Amino acid sequence: MADYIYTMEIRLTPDQQRGVTLVQDIARAAGMNVYLTGGGVRDIISGFPIRDLDFSVQGNPLKLQKELERAGARIAGSDDDLKVLYLGLPGNVRAEISMARTERYEKAGKPPIISGATLIEDLRRRDFTINAMALSLNPGSRGLLMDPFNGAADIDAKLLRVLHNYGFVEDPSRLIRASRFAARFHWPLEERTQARYESAKENNYIEYITNKAIGYEIEQLAYEEDPLHIVKVLEKEGWLKVLNPHWTSAKVDTAQLGQLLKTRQQMAELGYAPDPAPAVMYFLTARLSDKDISDMRRQIPRKDLVEGWRDLEEHAKNLAKRLTSKEAATPSRTWKLLSEARPEMVLFLAVTARQQAVAQKIKNFFSKWRQVQQKIPLPEMTELHITPQMPEYPKIANDVFMLLLDGKLRSRTETLKYLKPLAPPPPPPPPPPPPKRGRAAKAAAAAAATEAAAAAATPAPGAGKKKGKGQNAVSPAPAVPAKTEAVKASNTSKVEKGRSAKKNAKPAGKAKKKNKRK
Repeated sequence: MADYIYTMEIRLTPDQQRGVTLVQDIARAAGMNVYLTGGGVRDIISGFPIRDLDFSVQGNPLKLQKELERAGARIAGSDDDLKVLYLGLPGNVRAEISMARTERYEKAGKPPIISGATLIEDLRRRDFTINAMALSLNPGSRGLLMDPFNGAADIDAKLLRVLHNYGFVEDPSRLIRASRFAARFHWPLEERTQARYESAKENNYIEYITNKAIGYEIEQLAYEEDPLHIVKVLEKEGWLKVLNPHWTSAKVDTAQLGQLLKTRQQMAELGYAPDPAPAVMYFLTARLSDKDISDMRRQIPRKDLVEGWRDLEEHAKNLAKRLTSKEAATPSRTWKLLSEARPEMVLFLAVTARQQAVAQKIKNFFSKWRQVQQKIPLPEMTELHITPQMPEYPKIANDVFMLLLDGKLRSRTETLKYLKPLAPPPPPPPPPPPPKRGRAAKAAAAAAATEAAAAAATPAPGAGKKKGKGQNAVSPAPAVPAKTEAVKASNTSKVEKGRSAKKNAKPAGKAKKKNKRK
């Protein structure tokens, strides 16, 4: 149990971890059991990039909408029939909360009959074994992996296995999904799954696909790591024309799509996390008609993706206009403008900018100017004790960076002249040592007296010399400290008393001897 929680925590990004905690706490507060399910669990176990988070709750997730919005989540769309809520969590984390449900298909091409269910029943109605797993986020069972169809074993074997014999018949969109997963993971279909896939394809069950399923599959292309490869595979299988009859790989702007993905990777290495999905859709449909694009947008369930895709060109033009105005007249102003702009707009404009001045400024923002920023803290700042421990340090460092960008600090002298007034005052001198007491004090006093005596006994240079020709100067005897003289007198007195006592003791002894003789 604990191993899967540990795996989840090390595989999710910090933003995704916060998203899991947010949904978990709100669902619990509403009295709903909540589980991480589907693709999120699959990607955690398989090691593939975790694209989004899927949650299942035992209850109606639409009732959580207000609390989620208060917590900072963005509602990207909803499905009242399936009881699904599409979210944008803080940090550009895509998420989906769905009701644990059963789906009963009475006829191919007809929407299923939906009803609430337990989690195990919910896993049973899914498409492939690798998507039919769940991780409990509830007290008492947190970290428990539920895998009733052995999806983890198929992940180890790198196989795609359909969950039911009639899976492709009941929901023909699974044919497109099977091709998409096979292309993304480079995994083959399991033998029986392949046979059922071919049978459903030959019988043209794809004609029963719903518009809602088409919109979902179109949207998923925007989140792929290599969307062009997926498009080519779908085209080869005949599924791309199902998504749109006029869509082919020739309608894709492959050059700019490749540049977009390359620039996105560069931005990620610099710490930016732009959402490339709107721009990906822009280039995937670059040569389609406005009507075809409009039809595709209408079918996509996530309205935030649709809005971002539709407004992309307009926002990019506005940003380009600002970059050629007085607002970006200096490098420091350009840096500030691009730092405050949405990363998605900077990403798109970096690929599509036609004006040389705009393209050069964006290039400098990602390379040349960033090298200047890496030089901070300057050696002069360290010399003047301007360190990150100072409360004012972030502002000082930013101001210095802006002056360097604009070329207003060109030499060490100019830098020191600017920084000296900002340097902290020198530290106060250390306090004096506390006074010594007891034996240490007596020993210190005795040492001081000895030093004073030695100093007094040492003659000054040139002392005792008299001026005069041929005369030798006689140095006076050194002064004896009074204490030393007193000690000598005391010792002399003791010696004399001892001698006197011995002298008086002799006659007494002789007298005794005389008495004995008598």
